[in-house]
Amino acid sequence: MGQAREVMDRLTDAVTTHPDLKALGELYAEDAVAVTPDGGEIRGRDNIVAYWRQMTDAIPDGTYETLHAYEVGDTAIDEGFFSGHNTGPVQLPTGETLPPTQKEIKIRGVDLATVKDGKIVEYRIYFDEMDFLDQLGLLPPA
Repeated sequence: MGQAREVMDRLTDAVTTHPDLKALGELYAEDAVAVTPDGGEIRGRDNIVAYWRQMTDAIPDGTYETLHAYEVGDTAIDEGFFSGHNTGPVQLPTGETLPPTQKEIKIRGVDLATVKDGKIVEYRIYFDEMDFLDQLGLLPPA
């Protein structure tokens, strides 16, 4: 297992199994860049940690089921399902905060982490934001 894979596995653990934002922050370079479907481009370690805080606050019991895990050079790639219960406030991209829905979610996603000198310098996550909001019951009926 290479460095990128090891760092990605630690990131997954810090977000799910044992949510730990301090450990999560230590995985990112100070000037890291993350690209997300709901937060757009996020620059800087502190802002990336704030993004993850929103998710761990909204879904504190989150788990991750790996479907595929790869490492190509300095980049780790994961595909899988993130699941949990919405028992905390949900922050929308507009900045508005909604109360917990108490609903269970299961969303499929892919994330990529490029690692240099043991730190994530570029991170990308892809998931269907509309599916996530629909599972939370936050979209109007079709």
